[in-house]
Amino acid sequence: MDFAALPLAPPLLQVLEELEFKVATPIQAQSIPVLLQGQDLVGQAKTGSGKTAAFALPILQKVRLQDRRLQALVLCPTRELCAQVAGEIRRLARRLPGLQVLVLAGGQPIRPQVDALEKGAHIGVGTPGRVMDLLDREVLETRQLATVVLDEADRMLDMGFREDMEHILAATPPKRQTVLFSATFPPDIEALSRTFQKNPARVTVEEEKGTVPDIRQLRYDCALEEKPEMLLRLLRHYQPGSAIVFCNHKIEVTKLTKTLTEAGVSADGLQGDLEQFERDRVMAKFRNGSTRVLIATDVAGRGIDVEALDAVINFDLPQQPEPYVHRIGRTGRAGRAGLAMALVTPRDTRKLEDIEHATGVKLEQGDVEVLPSADPRNAVKLEAAWETLCISAGRKDKMRPGDILGALTGEAGGLNASDVGKIEIQDRLSYVAVAKRVARVAFQRLTEGRIKGRKARIERVR
Repeated sequence: MDFAALPLAPPLLQVLEELEFKVATPIQAQSIPVLLQGQDLVGQAKTGSGKTAAFALPILQKVRLQDRRLQALVLCPTRELCAQVAGEIRRLARRLPGLQVLVLAGGQPIRPQVDALEKGAHIGVGTPGRVMDLLDREVLETRQLATVVLDEADRMLDMGFREDMEHILAATPPKRQTVLFSATFPPDIEALSRTFQKNPARVTVEEEKGTVPDIRQLRYDCALEEKPEMLLRLLRHYQPGSAIVFCNHKIEVTKLTKTLTEAGVSADGLQGDLEQFERDRVMAKFRNGSTRVLIATDVAGRGIDVEALDAVINFDLPQQPEPYVHRIGRTGRAGRAGLAMALVTPRDTRKLEDIEHATGVKLEQGDVEVLPSADPRNAVKLEAAWETLCISAGRKDKMRPGDILGALTGEAGGLNASDVGKIEIQDRLSYVAVAKRVARVAFQRLTEGRIKGRKARIERVR
């Protein structure tokens, strides 16, 4: 279905044309007409299927710009996913003047979010915990809510948010439109739908044969105590530009991060004990290529969506097949071949059988003989090509990527555009990747110079 065939307002069609969104994905083609009619919907689709636009466009079509009160609320499992969803809504809404989208997520001070709500906003994107806090403080006005979306509902249930989700839905108007997206449909999701939705349309998008990610799945057998060494050997053999290593426990994340860093691997850890500020820095560095290997638990890794991920390594096999499928689905996107590897110990036999039965794929036995030794004396170091600079100004300071690029490549900066990588603008901070060989010069030029005519504090993020 062409987007032009949908009954969307001219500003939205104009943005879709500018973004070169011509043909709707299956989830968009099936969901948007239903949602535009105001019907409840249950959508089953994997990450990367275009579901954000599927619910965002109908919300934007119906939003009343002159009424600066919360009209739609999107619940997501993690702050990272909230930021992604809010960013996509803002991108689609760029021709709707004055539209306010608020991120209402934990790990950030609550006061600025309270202040922003008091000033008024049209759309909120939040985590269940923070939305509950705001409801308890009686600062989140729900009376005008026309649409509530539960995005990645199965993950929110996995993370123990069931009671919060039920409380939030119960606090919204009975006449609201309720939209539920989930990659899987366990009984808890069915129960949630039965309780809070009215005759929902059911949309299920199976991956077509031509769109199934091309992921090579390998297993490497080793003893439990050999796993760190085996991981190092795999990284040195395949030398991925970007890889995520999944562990089942956060203590393992900490130990592995130390082991890999000491062995010369550009690695960082993501686990539940990190402050949100630290999580943001870790993720910004990984997204922009300043860190090559990210080590994470499933809970900490939720909401991670990185383009062009070369490899996923299961240092520990998960207890159930579903997390395995979700983990490896992060590689092999956008038509690129993906690589998924699993370290398998004798005690993992049953887990492996369950995974192979659930996926219908038998993991290929990797050849250990071709792997280099773990001896550090003849090892290839896996260093990153980029370094990250942090700038003490962000979206709320009217900072734009072009401002930073201009400061680095203009007359005062003097760098080549090819020396500047991904630029990420957050609320009050910005991160920019610069080529390692010019990092010192870039830091000096930004520190001594001005961005948009203003001085900013610059930090090299190690």
